[in-house]
Amino acid sequence: MSFRFYSIALACVAMTGCASITNDTTNPVRFETFNAAGVEIKDAECKLENDYGQQIVKTPATVNVRRSSKDLQVTCVKPGEKDGRGVAISRANAGMAGNIIFGGGIGAIIDHNKGTAYTYPQWVQVVMGKLLTFDRRADVDGQPNRGAAVIVPVAQK
Repeated sequence: MSFRFYSIALACVAMTGCASITNDTTNPVRFETFNAAGVEIKDAECKLENDYGQQIVKTPATVNVRRSSKDLQVTCVKPGEKDGRGVAISRANAGMAGNIIFGGGIGAIIDHNKGTAYTYPQWVQVVMGKLLTFDRRADVDGQPNRGAAVIVPVAQK
């Protein structure tokens, strides 16, 4: 192998992973709340929580959420409304693929541990009284992710 190849590999390792270079440690996410009839509810208080901690925001808001390999738990409350809950699924982003292709396993491990290799959905619409999952795979640029209902299995006897 050439000196150039080793130089590039060493540079990638020294810079602590490719996703760490191309991605910030936070991910901007827009949060909105609606009732079951589709009417926007303003000023609902939402708690956003992952393994890096929690944030409290009032909707509508765009918030920089700390990236993580763990899903983001969302709980929204407003007096007179049932609580709205959601799970924003954390998905590996292109930085992780770049690590595997160019940086090898070391960069992938570093970025996994730092959370920079993961991204949450861009725009989440929580429905009060429901539990929804928001998957970044369903994101369409410029449009909200309305989520999918969580199906809770019935306990078997």
